[in-house]
Amino acid sequence: MNILFVTILRINDIEDRGIYPDLMRKFCREGHKVFILTPNERRYKQGTTLVNDGNVSIVKVRTLNIQKTNVLEKWLGTLLINYQYSKTIKKYFPETTFDLIIYSTPPITFTPLIKYVRRRDNAVAYLLLKDIFPQNAVDLGLINKKGIMYKYMRRLERKLYEISDYIGCMSQANVDYLIENNPDVDPHKIEVNPNSHELFDEEITDKQKISIREKYNLPMDATVFIYGGNLGKPQGVDFIIDFLNTQKGKPDTYFIIIGSGMEYNKIENWINNEPCDNIMLLKELAKNEYNMLVQSCDVGMIFLDKRFTIPNFPSRILSFMEYKMPVIAATDTSTDLGKIIQENNFGLWSEAGDTDTISENVMLLANNKELRKELGLNGYKHFNDNYTVDISYRLITAHFTNI
Repeated sequence: MNILFVTILRINDIEDRGIYPDLMRKFCREGHKVFILTPNERRYKQGTTLVNDGNVSIVKVRTLNIQKTNVLEKWLGTLLINYQYSKTIKKYFPETTFDLIIYSTPPITFTPLIKYVRRRDNAVAYLLLKDIFPQNAVDLGLINKKGIMYKYMRRLERKLYEISDYIGCMSQANVDYLIENNPDVDPHKIEVNPNSHELFDEEITDKQKISIREKYNLPMDATVFIYGGNLGKPQGVDFIIDFLNTQKGKPDTYFIIIGSGMEYNKIENWINNEPCDNIMLLKELAKNEYNMLVQSCDVGMIFLDKRFTIPNFPSRILSFMEYKMPVIAATDTSTDLGKIIQENNFGLWSEAGDTDTISENVMLLANNKELRKELGLNGYKHFNDNYTVDISYRLITAHFTNI
């Protein structure tokens, strides 16, 4: 099949690690031809370029800055990207007939593009629903539910669900939310298709772990907890700071916060004003370097803002599970992430805002190496059973009788 994949994630190479490159790589290895539209944000000072490599063609489309920028440019860039991608399709692939379109949220502004290609090529449209917008922005106080922007975006959201032949949700809570809040959407086209990775058996040795800890000046005899990812409003940075404040100076624990985003400076300013010797803040690292650092730590951490009424499922948790690390999560109660963690016994959960319980969870894991090992192995098993790209691939291709 010819597959068009549309995303706002920056993909430079099909061999990149991540939920989308891993899935596209799986399609390529199964003999399909993959065509990827990915942004080339203006910060990189490059034009639109096409790269062909075997079964994959990647078009890096010149766009405004869409991520990690000011709110005005983010909104404008998100609104314009549909036009920019549509123009690219017509220029680079005018004679290519696509059998399948795979696309993810965010954003929802791809609706006209998906509708155009679906109608032109009689293609099947498969939505990977990773973000329920605009409700998530309402939850975080970014837009008013009674405002024009919300009403416009909500119409686009409904249209996107309407034109999608299938909708893959990250978890059962996402499926339930979508059905309950969108009664006009056919529930038979909605299924659980979780975030997934290709499994890489690349465990570092004890010698490498020591070397990495030395490189970052991490203590050898402390339990090291790590968070890596976006640092914005969805993560509830104020709570992260409140939590870290309760952990200052504790000799048996060490915390690494890695990432970037609109709220990075808030954590940076707090650390500068409240210096402590067991907390480190790092800017976003290259993927390979980040993966090596994660494996040298002991416990992975997940944070979500307590105000969310939509169920999120951060993909960052997959790396922790893949590396046999236990997870500590502090999230809202709308997501079923905590339920999944607890029922499958690969970590500990508390509600975001509850500093007492998350502190108790930290101490429980810090003082019990055998428990950390047990939970980590449980997570690895649950990953293999539920979150590999083989599973996502089979779910999508099951809708095609010729495969």
